[in-house]
Amino acid sequence: MDIINKTKVTVFVFSGLTDNGDLAPFLFIFFLQVYIVTIVGNIGMMTVVHNTSKLHTPMYFFLSYLSLVDLLYSSVITPKMLSDLISMRKTISFDGCALQFFLFATLACTEVFLLSNMSYDRYVAICHPLHYVSIMTKKKCRYLVVLAFSVGFLQSSLETGCIFSLQFCGSNLIDHFYCDMPPLLKLSCSDTFSCDMGIIFFTLSCGMGTLITILISYTYIISSILRMKSAEGRKKAFSTCSSHLLCVTIFYVSVFFTYLRSPSNVFEKQDKIAAVFYTVVSPMLNPLIYSLRNQEVKRVITLTMHNFTNVDIIVSFVRERFMLLSIMFNLRKT
Repeated sequence: MDIINKTKVTVFVFSGLTDNGDLAPFLFIFFLQVYIVTIVGNIGMMTVVHNTSKLHTPMYFFLSYLSLVDLLYSSVITPKMLSDLISMRKTISFDGCALQFFLFATLACTEVFLLSNMSYDRYVAICHPLHYVSIMTKKKCRYLVVLAFSVGFLQSSLETGCIFSLQFCGSNLIDHFYCDMPPLLKLSCSDTFSCDMGIIFFTLSCGMGTLITILISYTYIISSILRMKSAEGRKKAFSTCSSHLLCVTIFYVSVFFTYLRSPSNVFEKQDKIAAVFYTVVSPMLNPLIYSLRNQEVKRVITLTMHNFTNVDIIVSFVRERFMLLSIMFNLRKT
């Protein structure tokens, strides 16, 4: 039977980020600024890496793709959230909800695999520095990126197919500000056991699998750093890993708070706060963390800013960025 024929609900309604009308304008302005910083920061990071030959290394290769995923990841959730904050009715079509969840799940899984790839890169750089160039080849780096996107696409396809093949014939109120697994499964009026088990398996295999890789990598990294005789060498090694470790911690803690605990209505507001953190705030923080804590990136950004002392160059630079954002906006509308 066709999915549409089994599904009586054709439109979902979000409860939204808040039901406080006085708070909504403030949240709209705040998260709009966060989204603008996210766009500028991630596009800026990709531009800096692409245009700087010194940054054409495996670590920054992965970082540029992490910035791309963060940009897309935030854009799947934030624009709809912003429009709902100033809308009287927060609705989304059944197909729109399925598409939002599919893109969100794809990019979330891709992000954790990219973070795992970056931890492996740091492991090779610190624990096997003499063989780093021969191990982390361009071909291998491209393969790891393709693998991350492929696994994300596959897992998201299976999860989306499972969830949106269920029957939704009762309430259409999603107690969230975007289409996510727990609130959607609560709305289904069919048996969700097999779907629950499948989603738990895929979520754990993606989330815990990549986390185990990261933990093993950093166990070897910390062990190697502690064996270094030079204090300057230890400081430099910790510095190259601290940015990545901070990004990993922020993302995983907020995700695990939401998904790896027993369901309870007591923590609904905390769930939304955690979701805001890993869907909206984390994509903004990642480029800022790498640009502020990485000396090489800071030097490139400082040099770039000095090169923009000419007014004509500044105007041209800003115009190009606005044209790029306009093209992205038009593509999203189509």
